[in-house]
Amino acid sequence: MHILFIGYGKTSQRAAKLLFEQGHQITTISRSPKTDVYANHLIQDVRQLDLSAIAPVDAVYVLLAPARNSSLSPLQAYQQTYVDTVQPIIQALKNHPVQKIMVVSSTRVYGENAGERVDDDTVPNPIDEQGRLLLQMEQLYQTAFPAACVIVRPTGIYGGSSARMQKLAETTKSCLNIHWANRIHIDDLARFLVHLLHVEHAEKSYICSNNKPEPLHERILAIQRSLSLPELVLESGSETGKRIFAERMVACGFVLKHDGC
Repeated sequence: MHILFIGYGKTSQRAAKLLFEQGHQITTISRSPKTDVYANHLIQDVRQLDLSAIAPVDAVYVLLAPARNSSLSPLQAYQQTYVDTVQPIIQALKNHPVQKIMVVSSTRVYGENAGERVDDDTVPNPIDEQGRLLLQMEQLYQTAFPAACVIVRPTGIYGGSSARMQKLAETTKSCLNIHWANRIHIDDLARFLVHLLHVEHAEKSYICSNNKPEPLHERILAIQRSLSLPELVLESGSETGKRIFAERMVACGFVLKHDGC
């Protein structure tokens, strides 16, 4: 198959390498030059996407993220990155025989924020404008590709450096409440995206998470203890965040390699 990646960051790079190893032809679209020798790299502005000169595309992965160091406000960046790019992508793919298009969104589309359980059957109901823009993006793709579109909603992506968590451990003296955090390792996310290509009757959407929601203060506290740092104080038992479970991911036969923290 000829597989197109629109957006070529760290997750895309991992998934593309796995797909190439399976024998697929890879083309990527990004804002900056890429050097992976197993793919054909095109530098384009996605809002002016032109796919007329490439071979027919069979499958598409859309993994976009707002540019760093942007002069735009966070809301403007979401609008420009996630919503304003949809129609140019739809138009550019119009003459390609796309069998499946996987669009990476976020669990931000779920508005629960008091420790509630969220799973694939939870109806998205975002409580902030960024979440509403992500949901709008999802709906636009689902309307344009009703039989081919699969939405993937990862929880917090981790992997590689632990510097951020160590910094939190060094600077956190107290936590106001119990905040539920949910994570997925970047390698597992990439593997799941590849797995979905081979799911014959895919669901319309999938949460991607390690199914181990954890209070953030407990993770910070564990690091503080391991480094003999002063331990934080939990100020109340009230809950924020949500406990997220990826039931469809498990049901379709995917097995995590990194199910811990």
